[in-house]
Amino acid sequence: MSHAGPPPHDGKSDRLRPAAPLTPYGPEGEAETQRTVTGRAQWKAREFLVAVIVAVAIYTIHGFLTALAWGCVFAVATRPLYKKTEKRWPGLARKGVLLPLLCTAAMALIFLVPMILAGVQAANEAQSVLLLMHHARHTGIPIPSWVRELPAGSKTVATWWQNNLSDPGAANELLSSVDSRSLAMTRTVGSQLVHRATLFFFSILTLFFLYKDGDAITRQCTLASRRAFGRRGEVIGQQIVASIHGTVAGLVLVGVGEGFVMGLVYLVAGAPHSALLGVATAIAAMIPFCAMIPVALASVLLLIGGAGTFIAISVLVTGAVVIFVADHLVRPSLIGGSTQLPFLWVLLGILGGAETWGLLGLFVGPAAMAALHLLWSNWVREHGPDRTS
Repeated sequence: MSHAGPPPHDGKSDRLRPAAPLTPYGPEGEAETQRTVTGRAQWKAREFLVAVIVAVAIYTIHGFLTALAWGCVFAVATRPLYKKTEKRWPGLARKGVLLPLLCTAAMALIFLVPMILAGVQAANEAQSVLLLMHHARHTGIPIPSWVRELPAGSKTVATWWQNNLSDPGAANELLSSVDSRSLAMTRTVGSQLVHRATLFFFSILTLFFLYKDGDAITRQCTLASRRAFGRRGEVIGQQIVASIHGTVAGLVLVGVGEGFVMGLVYLVAGAPHSALLGVATAIAAMIPFCAMIPVALASVLLLIGGAGTFIAISVLVTGAVVIFVADHLVRPSLIGGSTQLPFLWVLLGILGGAETWGLLGLFVGPAAMAALHLLWSNWVREHGPDRTS
């Protein structure tokens, strides 16, 4: 009986067989395995601890996150101007907090001066309204002449006015219900004003420290982005910054321009409180398609004041043309031009951001859409056409 030997060696099996890992045996191998398991457990514990600390910190300051975000938006939007000021007056920059303090005060005045003027004007108007209400309670208010000049519904308005305001008893009953509602509204508005003033203070305080330590914070954010996401994270950050710059130019500057132009139109047309209406138009124009509200209000005031139907309609048409040009031509080119963002993405970012985040969303929305558009463009460019088709 013959004995079969081993199969011939062809050398292929060694190339196909993976090399076995070299694992030490005995106490040393067990100790190394234990260290590996312990290291993984410690790493997971550290990750959990970091997550808990971040969650607790965010929850602690969640009431001021909006103020911090506004401070960051102000700082990013005005950083180029701040750097130019720093180069223009290097002596102020070398004095520590003087230049950041002056720039922060200037930014605060940009918001406070119009608010103070509007508050003074509103207080004067409130006094006039109170005198009118007092007069209506005792003698009633006769039907004004502009009611008969309305292009439509003049009889309906005249009948309502006669039944509710011309008669002193009916006017007193109507205004009594208005007084109770106004008291509750005044309390709500007062608490909201205190809350908004507190948030504004913290936004300005955040802006001061971002001016003061901006270079160090920029370096730290760049280093953290490179470590976490590599070069691509830095590119996305630059895209977000460019989007905020474009949004400021497209929303704020264009809105101020619309308010200035319409303020001149109100002044020429003889509208009451043309400066206040111009400021209201500028603020409303920062949100697309909202500037028509103060324009329509100005037209109504002109009609009520006896300026005539033609002048009121002319102001309304002029405002519609100015707003159309600004919203459809100037604004998309400024916002989308800095980030190569299509108009639809710009519009969705502005409107969706405003609906979700309020006024802060006017800047957060376009920045998010710009980052998403950059990710989409990179993904399509890297993968190229579908080669399986």
